[in-house]
Amino acid sequence: MHNRMSGGYDAQVIVVGGGSAGAAAALHCARRGLETLVLERRSFAMAGAAWVNGVHERAFTEGEIARPVAPELRAAAHRVHLVAGWGPHKAVIEGAGVLDVDMRRLVWRLRDEAARQGAALLDEIRVTAIAPGEVHANGEVYRAPIIVDASGLGGLFKRDKPKPSEICAAAQGVYRVRYHSAAEAFFAAHGAAVGDALIFTAVAGGYSILNVRLEGDEVSVLTGSLPALGHASGRALRDDFVFRERAWIGEMVFGGHAPIPLHRPHRKLAFFEGTGPSGPRAVVRLGDAAGQVYAAHGSGIGAQLVAARMLAERIAKDGARGAATFERDWHRRFGLKFLAADVFRRASTLLGPRSLGVLLGRGLLPPALVRLGMTAGL
Repeated sequence: MHNRMSGGYDAQVIVVGGGSAGAAAALHCARRGLETLVLERRSFAMAGAAWVNGVHERAFTEGEIARPVAPELRAAAHRVHLVAGWGPHKAVIEGAGVLDVDMRRLVWRLRDEAARQGAALLDEIRVTAIAPGEVHANGEVYRAPIIVDASGLGGLFKRDKPKPSEICAAAQGVYRVRYHSAAEAFFAAHGAAVGDALIFTAVAGGYSILNVRLEGDEVSVLTGSLPALGHASGRALRDDFVFRERAWIGEMVFGGHAPIPLHRPHRKLAFFEGTGPSGPRAVVRLGDAAGQVYAAHGSGIGAQLVAARMLAERIAKDGARGAATFERDWHRRFGLKFLAADVFRRASTLLGPRSLGVLLGRGLLPPALVRLGMTAGL
């Protein structure tokens, strides 16, 4: 990538990070004819989430990304049972429109499509510094008028690192099912059918979940919690549950664990640093690095796919100046919703199973409201 363009640049856009947000941004930029370079710290085999994540179907439509199909798509159109603690109070949500997506395969698809559209992708590149129009990594200097920081938790700016109390320790695993009859009995005991999602809330203090779903011969277990508040981590919740239900849950097929930032989105998404031969130069935050995580449920995949499309559109139209328009557009589209989700997240840390049971039992958290909270992030 050191065949310089006019102005001495290696690319028009450099994307730092090859996970879901970065790969989507690279795809959309390349589709619009922008010379795009992706720099990923890890090997591409390890980059991005390694688990199954819920993504609203609207995200693919608005993000202009083809809806996933099996095996990337693992399940769709299922009922969700939101349970206070281990029960018995719960809310049942029908038709939430959330797809269970194998994030490994989604990220592979996004990167492959970006490469087919002409993007250059380099892995095992460790970024050490960013200067106006420059990325310093592995002893090299890569130049572009637009740099997209999609590097994940905390981003490339040390001042943006989230507080420990703002980090959700999430974990997920897909496991073999030993005995289907025992698995079906587990779901039936909680009033759920095979194919439904059982989400046990506040099982390790406020703002913690354990999400279980039977998918053919496999069961998906997703967890999250706030260890900084003195609670067990998501990984510990997952492993304890699997051990407890070992009579019917077998060996892990795949999975992983990662910290998820829960702070409100950064107000400033775009920075203009100096002026190059071809005009202004911009650094733009995207994805987890921008705080674009819907804190009510700890996922931002859908909104980030849409944000990647919005960013590429503005850059293709107005160059680096389009980054400022993207910042305005994103906050208009998502800002208030994400701020409200952060307020809810902070309040939910005070709610234990008993409090949630009272709210659900008295109808103060009706299914329609719960459904809105699950889907408003898009």
